[in-house]
Amino acid sequence: MRDNITIGLVSPQSTDRVPTTGPQMYPGVKFIAKGVGVKALTPEGYDSAWDGIVPAAEELAKQNRLDAIMVIGTSLTFYRGFEAHEKLMDRLRQIGLPVSTMSSAVVEGLRALGVKKIAVSTAYADEVNRRLRVFLTDSGFEVRALEGFGLERFGAAAEKTEDDIIALAGRVSASARDAQGMLISCGGLRTLQIGKTIEDKYGLPVVSSTPAAFWAAMRLAGESGKLPGYGKLFEIVH
Repeated sequence: MRDNITIGLVSPQSTDRVPTTGPQMYPGVKFIAKGVGVKALTPEGYDSAWDGIVPAAEELAKQNRLDAIMVIGTSLTFYRGFEAHEKLMDRLRQIGLPVSTMSSAVVEGLRALGVKKIAVSTAYADEVNRRLRVFLTDSGFEVRALEGFGLERFGAAAEKTEDDIIALAGRVSASARDAQGMLISCGGLRTLQIGKTIEDKYGLPVVSSTPAAFWAAMRLAGESGKLPGYGKLFEIVH
């Protein structure tokens, strides 16, 4: 990995704190965050934050020498649907830097693993789960099973334990016998250390929101994102 990589993060947090997963995964990279303040894991809770995504990305680009920009927040970027996400991407590309979103990152990860039929575990309640199912279908996947923790309070996902997430993944995989891979959706769920555990336990390659976003951000910056020991996605070189 080359030196002096700097990646800007548009974050759903109300502060400009960098998620710990990025520096854990790629300790030589400088990450700079700008928060847009998601209020809740509901459509209404995302609305004001959505309006702040492009201005936050523009501010990051103006104030820093960046190699790429990643918009953190899966549900924040898929909740308005596939077409709205594509329009958001078009606006972000006008900034003139390599840029992506967490929703694009999980789609890219699933495609890189060559899976189409997927089992999906989430943090979300029913309405956001419904919108995720539609977004994934419109992105070309077949959702074989989908179950969430039913959370709406922002920050509640981080309170779920690794055992909670592994158990949810087990229930979902049992409901989707023909699935080729698993998506764990929500940047707040702490999944970095358990992706490979879930792969080994249930026999499905795993893509989870935050690790996939940092993997994709590294690829935007011209790196492979390879990270041995964390699951099949991070063993892909190209």
